[in-house]
Amino acid sequence: MINIGVIGYGYWGPNLVRNFSETPGLRLVAVADLDRARLDPVQRRYPAITTTTDYRDLLRDPAVDAIAVATPVDTHFELGMAVLRAGKHLWMEKPMAQTSDEARQLVELADERGLTLIVDHTFIYTPAVRKMRELIAGGELGRIYYYDSIRVNLGLFQRDVSVIADLAVHDFAILAHILDEQPVAVTASGINHFPGTPENLAYVTLFYDSGTIAHANVSWLAPVKVRQILVGGSRKMITYDDLEPSEKVKVYDKGVSFTDDPGQIHEMRVGYRSGDMWAPRLAVTEALRNEGEHFVDCVNHGRLPQTGGGLGLRVVQLIEAASASMRRKGETVYLRQEVAA
Repeated sequence: MINIGVIGYGYWGPNLVRNFSETPGLRLVAVADLDRARLDPVQRRYPAITTTTDYRDLLRDPAVDAIAVATPVDTHFELGMAVLRAGKHLWMEKPMAQTSDEARQLVELADERGLTLIVDHTFIYTPAVRKMRELIAGGELGRIYYYDSIRVNLGLFQRDVSVIADLAVHDFAILAHILDEQPVAVTASGINHFPGTPENLAYVTLFYDSGTIAHANVSWLAPVKVRQILVGGSRKMITYDDLEPSEKVKVYDKGVSFTDDPGQIHEMRVGYRSGDMWAPRLAVTEALRNEGEHFVDCVNHGRLPQTGGGLGLRVVQLIEAASASMRRKGETVYLRQEVAA
């Protein structure tokens, strides 16, 4: 049994606490938050656990084996390093750090101490994204032409990160999971409509050596919430709507074909194929529950998490590259070899 504590009971912390309390192999033992008022409902609902306004109580407690950090991004590095130095396994919210240098230090310290570091890129553990990876890896879609995502809503405005680090981060992680390659270049454009706050709307494009192109439209200024992804391949295409209560993933047997045959060009060089649509059956388990069980398995058997420090670092590097491009009005930023590797 792995005793786990949580630092931060704001926006995401309650979801972690609820899932940890129900995940086999995990025992929720403590929650820390600077705001005592936030901890009162925790104590009422989970009377057996310890609550504290000093996160260092969790670091000093020898009964705590692992700690989840669910605090603002600008605190991730300091808290993450403290957790690892205390000899605790680390569950880190995304993005794992503000800079790639900080992320790299977290990865190196976890490796040096032999501790499990998992980054909470939750979408990787959704049945929908797992099915997308399965279909692409199995060749169902053929060659991947494009990935097109729209991830918009009204708020929540963040004070310490831009909309890229808040929303496009999901697409960076999903792409790393479903494709067999890493991007080699990125462009981004965005804008800050309210002086003194981070960018609230952005368009990000990733380029791959294979010819695949990926695009993400992210915004905190949309009147409606939209979470949709299109993936187009040479054989079939996928739509993924995360807000659909059922049939989140649909596979379309649609596409185009081209010919250079002189005997056929006079008829039509481009041919269109329109076949059936089917919606694969997806498991109904919650992503955080899947991730919690995976974390238990990694800690108990010394396995590398699917969303370990390596993935977390690559995502932070992409955030940095996209942010640099955005500051330069969409200039192409070529990624270092360690990202493309």
